[in-house]
Parts: sequence; C-alpha cells; structure tokens
Amino acid sequence: MGSATSVTERVTACGAPKGRADAARNRERILNAAREAFVVHGADASLDEIARAAGVGNATLYRHFPDRDALVHGVMHAVTERIADRAERALAEENSFEALRSFVFAAAEERIGALCPMLSGRFDPVDPQSLAARRRVEGLTEELIRRAQRAGEVREDIGVGDVMVALSQLTRPLPGVGCGRIARFVERHVQLYLDGLRAPAKSELPGHAATLEELREDN
Repeated sequence: MGSATSVTERVTACGAPKGRADAARNRERILNAAREAFVVHGADASLDEIARAAGVGNATLYRHFPDRDALVHGVMHAVTERIADRAERALAEENSFEALRSFVFAAAEERIGALCPMLSGRFDPVDPQSLAARRRVEGLTEELIRRAQRAGEVREDIGVGDVMVALSQLTRPLPGVGCGRIARFVERHVQLYLDGLRAPAKSELPGHAATLEELREDN
C-alpha cells in the first residue's frame, strides 16, 4: 500500500474537474457502487464489476481512481463525510434524543462495521484527510450525546466510544453470515440499542464509558 499522502494526492488529483457536473456524478456513482461491492465481496471486489454497476467505462473509473487503494480511500472518506454531514443535520433537530436516534440510524445505513474489517488492509486510518474526517464525526457524535445527556434523555454513564463500538458491531455480519442476510435485522437491533441508552437507566453498567483513546491504545 502506498503512503497516506500519496493516496490522498492521487484521489485529489483524479477528482472531478471543477464545473464538470457529469464528472462529479460519475465519481459519486463509482463510489456508491464500490461501497456496495466492498460490503458484499470485500476489498478484492472486481473493479470491472464496479464500473459496470456504476454505469461507466473502465477508463472513467481509472480516471477518477487510478488504483484500488485510491478507490478504497475514496470510499472510506466519502462514507465518513456522509456520516459527519448527517450528524451536523441531526444537531439542528429540536429534540435531542431524536437527533441522536436519527444520526445513529443514518450512520448504521453506511454499514461501516462491514466495511472496516474488509478494507483495513488497504486503508490507512492516519491518512491526514481521513483522520480529519474521522475526528469531525467523533466531535459531532460527542456533541449529540452530551446534548441528550444534558436534556436528561440519555443515561450519563455512556460516552462517544460506546456509540462508536455499537455502530461498528451492529452493522458487522456474523461469521458465516452474508451482509445481505443481516442487513434486514440492523434497524431492529439498532432500535434495541437506542432503547438501552434512554434515561433513566434501568441498570448499572459494569466498568466505565469507553473512550476513543482506550479503543486505539493497541494501534
């Protein structure tokens, strides 16, 4: 895998030219098709099939993403940015618990728990562009949680790390179970999880709230 900087530069250099709405649409189609392909087939999904699913030719795909690593980087960055944008929109909602709820469901729809394990070998989490996007998501998620806690709607003994872990686990397929089979149950299980966040708490949680620093200690 190339350096984080080189991947970012390749993605940026090959992005849609300014003023070219058709190029921007093609890039978005490629990213959406690639995300679906990576969820179903993993990081080695056929680039030819991704191009076909996006409705573009191979040359168009390679013009935007010159290699597989650049495409993986583009998918992960696009997914993270969409999650962050959804968090910002949620913060504009009046009811703090409903804001958190709508964000969690929107983030779950991106199936980040299915993507990350499959793409981890080709994705550099400390790439500057990706790191900035991830920190944006984390900061906005923390604000959603804190706002709901201040309103007395979310239990006090959870933190942003708890929500991040839950989103990852609830959207990750079980061993031997395809993503398509578990997808139909994600909404149900996310709602069960959200019910457990409500205040007043019905039980005392063991241990302490998961922090992002602890989750990254071994990385």
